[in-house]
Amino acid sequence: MNKNDLIEHFGEFDYIIVGSGSAGSVMANRLSLNPKNKVLLLEAGGNDNYHWINIPIGYLYCIGNPKVDWMYNTAKEQGLGGRSIGYPRGKVLGGSSSINGMIYMRGQSRDYDLWRQLGGTGWGWDDVIPYFLKSENYHKDLPGHSQNGEMKVEKPRISWEILNAVQDAADEIGIPRTEDFNQGNNEGSGYFEVMQKKGVRWSASRAFLRPIQNRKNLKIVTEAHVTKLEFSGDKVISLLFHKSKKIFRVRASKEVILSAGSIGSPQIMMLSGLGDSDEIREHGIKVEKHIPGIGKNLQDHLQIRTAFKVKNVKTLNQMYHSYLSLGKMGLEYLLFKRGPLTMAPSQFGIFTKSDERFDTPNIEFHIQPLSLDKFGDPLHNFPALTVSVCNLRPKSRGTVSLTSSNPMDQPKIAPNYLADPEDKEVAVESIKKARNLMATKRMSIFEPDEFLPGKNITKHKDLLDEAGKISTTIFHPVGTAKMGLPSDPMSVVDHKLRVRGYKNLRVVDGSIMPVITSGNTHAPITMIAEKASDLILSK
Repeated sequence: MNKNDLIEHFGEFDYIIVGSGSAGSVMANRLSLNPKNKVLLLEAGGNDNYHWINIPIGYLYCIGNPKVDWMYNTAKEQGLGGRSIGYPRGKVLGGSSSINGMIYMRGQSRDYDLWRQLGGTGWGWDDVIPYFLKSENYHKDLPGHSQNGEMKVEKPRISWEILNAVQDAADEIGIPRTEDFNQGNNEGSGYFEVMQKKGVRWSASRAFLRPIQNRKNLKIVTEAHVTKLEFSGDKVISLLFHKSKKIFRVRASKEVILSAGSIGSPQIMMLSGLGDSDEIREHGIKVEKHIPGIGKNLQDHLQIRTAFKVKNVKTLNQMYHSYLSLGKMGLEYLLFKRGPLTMAPSQFGIFTKSDERFDTPNIEFHIQPLSLDKFGDPLHNFPALTVSVCNLRPKSRGTVSLTSSNPMDQPKIAPNYLADPEDKEVAVESIKKARNLMATKRMSIFEPDEFLPGKNITKHKDLLDEAGKISTTIFHPVGTAKMGLPSDPMSVVDHKLRVRGYKNLRVVDGSIMPVITSGNTHAPITMIAEKASDLILSK
């Protein structure tokens, strides 16, 4: 029996989109707007009907939950003291936007101007702003924002005495207040704006898919795991996917768009014979094209989770351990969609410089009125404040690579955290900055007592060692199919996001970022998809 006899045909579509996350949901919406375009959206995960997805604080029950998280892990990282850490990725419609921190953050204008300099013609700050605005539905009419898009951006629906005090403390050490992190220079302190609608998570699926799911020219298939692209010359003609223990082949008459994220998109290309030819051959896969940059250039924001016990103030820790408080929180959310259950993982942010040698803010604080050992664990039974801080522009570069030729096997994710000397220096400076913030006169009323990494740790080497031990990903992997010039042998896509050497294969997700943005990545990835859909439709 021929292997092809076991493959069922799934028909032909103009556009096939792989992945329904922050980018794929936008692509499906925009490409299916014209009823003449026949669009297929394939999602390897399931439906996004798990109740904790919609409740913002439900991230505590989503991250690390195999119902909705692919449960990836990194390789053991030397920079993290030899640890492997969890690497959450969304496993439902909406992708990681269904389990992420909901923070709306564009980054800095310098990020996009650098993309342009690196070969991303048309991707400078002034070029991309219209695409941020196209998606955005901002909570009020302000210059530099839009109220016409699908992506709801609102103020948080809760404030905390201790976070208000942190803003006063930031004032003390010379960090200005800001009402808007999203005008090109995000320096300052303030409450994060979140992608919610009246206290409900507003994922990419809710924003872009649900309103159009009944379009006759759009077919959405969940639990459809793409395993291979099939080529004829310089075109992708079809792809294979697994669903319900069957293998299907679907043909593409116009384009295949990979929006499976910075882990999934390079994995699919490598399984299909695109990538570093030596690495692909190791797994017995036929090489279609040597594109060595696929899976390289992995960048992520590593957060150093400093934490302090506090007194004389309420934090979520005490409320979590009180049945009465839990009942009140539940009732407040049920009746009014307000209170602690509307909380994003981080409510308060600070963008500043770890040292004056930087021109613009190079670190971001995510400050939380709670503490826990890791996501999925209970909150501590003492009042505490987590003062996480991440290097916005890490120099270290990692890789995503195959572990086998089996599409169902997880790839090897090796971020190579804290490998670069400057990243090490910024890590130590970041801990010192967090300590300075907590040592202000304003915070003294709460008697902050550092327990991570520990107030007795003061030597540079010891601080660096501890930084690795208390760090974890902040879920922003990008760069593994980077955009760049033809002269850059490690670039994967051109400025129109077409894979080098192919006429109808594009990558549209965070993997195309040549350099990570200086902030949270969901909004920039949505912008990438908005611009990509225009590039495709204007052909």
